[in-house]
Amino acid sequence: MCGIVGYIGHRDAYPVIMKGLQRLEYRGYDSAGIALYDGTQINLSKTKGKVEDLSRKSKEEISLNGSVGIGHTRWATHGIPNDVNSHPHFSNSGDLVIIHNGIIENYESVKKELIKRGYTFHSDTDTEVLINLIEEVKKKEKVKLGKAVQIALNQVVGAYAIAVFDRTKPDEIVVAKLGSPLAIGVGEKEFFIASDASPFIEFTNNAVYLEDEEMAIIRLGKEIKLRKIKDDAIAYPMIQELKLNLDEIEKGGYDHFMLKEIYEQPRAIKDTFRGRLLVDQGIIKMAGIDQHLERFLNANRIIIVACGTSWHAGLVAEYIFEDLARIPVEVEYASEFRYRNPVITDKDVLIAISQSGETADTLAAIKLAKEKGAFVFGVCNVVGSSISRETHSGAYTHAGPEIGVASTKAFTTQITVLSLLALKLAKEKGVFSDSRFHEILTELENIPAKVEKTLEANPLIEIIAEVYKDSTNCLYLGRGYNFPVALEGALKLKEISYIHAEGYPAAEMKHGPIALIDEHMPVIVIATKKGHYEKVVSNIQEIKSRKGKIIAIVTEGDEQVRDLADHVIEVPECSESLSPLLTTIPLQLLSYHIAVMRGCNVDQPRNLAKSVTVE
Repeated sequence: MCGIVGYIGHRDAYPVIMKGLQRLEYRGYDSAGIALYDGTQINLSKTKGKVEDLSRKSKEEISLNGSVGIGHTRWATHGIPNDVNSHPHFSNSGDLVIIHNGIIENYESVKKELIKRGYTFHSDTDTEVLINLIEEVKKKEKVKLGKAVQIALNQVVGAYAIAVFDRTKPDEIVVAKLGSPLAIGVGEKEFFIASDASPFIEFTNNAVYLEDEEMAIIRLGKEIKLRKIKDDAIAYPMIQELKLNLDEIEKGGYDHFMLKEIYEQPRAIKDTFRGRLLVDQGIIKMAGIDQHLERFLNANRIIIVACGTSWHAGLVAEYIFEDLARIPVEVEYASEFRYRNPVITDKDVLIAISQSGETADTLAAIKLAKEKGAFVFGVCNVVGSSISRETHSGAYTHAGPEIGVASTKAFTTQITVLSLLALKLAKEKGVFSDSRFHEILTELENIPAKVEKTLEANPLIEIIAEVYKDSTNCLYLGRGYNFPVALEGALKLKEISYIHAEGYPAAEMKHGPIALIDEHMPVIVIATKKGHYEKVVSNIQEIKSRKGKIIAIVTEGDEQVRDLADHVIEVPECSESLSPLLTTIPLQLLSYHIAVMRGCNVDQPRNLAKSVTVE
């Protein structure tokens, strides 16, 4: 939920850290701070607001000198967003300073004990408690910083990625991880620390990703010293070569990352099925499935767990698996699944979906399912993420970095991976004839071009957005495969424009939501030709008779809905099972334009963060 950056080496630390914070601001942006060691003292600047606010303030109030420093951009958990609660946090002596992503759940009891021992606290954060606990351990046990961090972390409960600096030991930074991601960039006589690799990709392609319950002592002129937090066992860092391209994390001429990522979807979908979808050979090749095919074919059911947009992708997958592969599917919110004592057996397959691969609730659901003997398959976008390591097998989407907080290309690439999986299982089970299987493969291969065609409606969608930008409520309706798309469209509008919106199965409108419809209520209806077209047309007529404003997503050439709707946005024709890959595009663009016209921060909507690494 927060972004952490650190540097120790031969460069000026300030520009490295500030640029890194800008790239991590999608992880949290209600406050930011930086601490620099100038050879004598630690200079600290922090503020409520954005990284650009920190940039202005730090230049005015502190020395920017030094080749060692840490920085932080925050999404508040403990304590309101203000200057005092912002990170970094000092220990009482002023010698130690920390940045922290995560939650220390037992901080209150630790804080009470530290107060008894004479410690004072200036913020409402759990992080200030942790740094003072480290200081207390260091003094009481008479140990070095690394050992003090290890002992302290064994006394706390929660999740964390931390970086700690000691003014009296200025040639090292101590880092540790449990539940929140942490990467170490390994350069030439320099090290970088970050929540992901984006802050240091221009300096080095070599990175070490800490595993859960690992800590590292990073020292100038020496190799990384890696240890297990629980038992002090030595671990050996595995340096990975990064494949990240710097251009992928820049806006590339677009006004916002969200718009860039919407337009990247044709390429992202193609990259996701590249090497897997072999139409000429009539096969789908997925190593993560091929190696465990019997577990899928013999499964009593598939359980899908996810949160937010990934949960909506899971709902689409439920239709795909049951319709095409004839396998029973249950879709669960990961946050609810782990707490309701679910019935899980060794005959179940659990599919966990997460863009970041770090979603805390989804990780907890994975661990629960593994304890019960279920086979766990992961779908995520970030190579080396926690979910990719915790699952038995899986498949990466190849969306590339998604910086905009409101997910777009992650959604469509998740559906692409899940479609490939369902089609492969359907073929293995003999559900399809060879000709029908080849027909669907060809359709999927053509989807990127059809997404490009759908994007051509952007000027029309911008005009529609101008009409409805001041609405206070909105309904989204869909049936079958496109009911989850209605939910996702409503979520996008809520996330970035702050307009209240709800998605419903179109037939459910008569069971309550129809009471809301009047001449001021825009209703977005997904009414493509395939599926339940005539039923949806009837729903549109019910809306029209109550003077609701109808924005219809229709198949190219549709005339029946055009005569009823106030606005029509066309998408190319395709099979019903693949239609969500097209129908979601206009809804993304509509939300984007409405949010821009309302003056909202599209890439960094209020109260939200990209990677939800706490419960």
